[in-house]
Amino acid sequence: MIIRERPSGLKLFLIMRGSVLSRIWKSLVVTTLLAIAVTLTHGSILHHKITLTTIPFTLIGLPLAIFLGFRNNSAYDRYWEGRRLWGEVVFHSRNLARQCLSLIAARPSAASHAPAGLDDIRVRMIYRAMAHAHALRHHLRDSDSNADVESLLAPEEWRRFAGAVHKPNFLMDRMGQDLARCIADGRIDGCLAVAVDANVSALVAACSACERIKGTPIPFSYTLLLHRTAYFYCFLLPFGLVDTLGFMTPFVVAIVAYTFFALDALGDEIEEPFGLAPNDLPLETICRAIEISLRETLGETRLPQPLLPVEYQLV
Repeated sequence: MIIRERPSGLKLFLIMRGSVLSRIWKSLVVTTLLAIAVTLTHGSILHHKITLTTIPFTLIGLPLAIFLGFRNNSAYDRYWEGRRLWGEVVFHSRNLARQCLSLIAARPSAASHAPAGLDDIRVRMIYRAMAHAHALRHHLRDSDSNADVESLLAPEEWRRFAGAVHKPNFLMDRMGQDLARCIADGRIDGCLAVAVDANVSALVAACSACERIKGTPIPFSYTLLLHRTAYFYCFLLPFGLVDTLGFMTPFVVAIVAYTFFALDALGDEIEEPFGLAPNDLPLETICRAIEISLRETLGETRLPQPLLPVEYQLV
């Protein structure tokens, strides 16, 4: 995610970090060169004049802009829902940590700090909530979570985690087993355990909803139609403008092409909000915030530092 104040003046046109220009510059250059060629030949191909008026471009351009806007709105809805779901992961993780310490009775002999305190079921559950956030992030990005999770789990549980197929769900299953053990041992009343279980269920629901976003892209046929229409429109546009605009045709075509190509590329980028593109959600930063909050709840003093933007980007 790009984090920066809105630039002004010349900087607004020179900024590349976070811009989609790096994705569309080849198409933009080809379109502009085509417009230059059409201007130099005055719209003639093999001594045959290609005559187009602005009427078809007006008729096509308006619905194309509407459909591009609709697709980008749909893509942003997916992006915002992903951010909302990760906000729920933060909320329920913090609630779970608070309830583990306040509602589950401590054993007098149990250590109260980690990592030695992993034999305390309350500490183990809180550390498992940290591990769940990291595991969910890697699960959505199809990356390996072992390095981030190993230090947060007991050795036996870590070995089972490494072999699990759905790692976030495995951790929530273990959370439920520990909660059931607390009820059986009389360390928490059944009515109070319902509140703890509600947070566990909410974390499972957030994971499932994120998987729904990742696994259900905007229909490819819709995206393909917009891609094709945008390119045909921009490639044919010089023939419709050259008789009216003359030498200004390449400039106008470049501006129109930049607008359509950029809107198209932006929709592609924010459609999948859990990746590593500059404008995707900063999942690693959110996981670090969860870890800081939960460690502070445990009373730890050596907390990891919050992640800060690097070249205006949070990861």
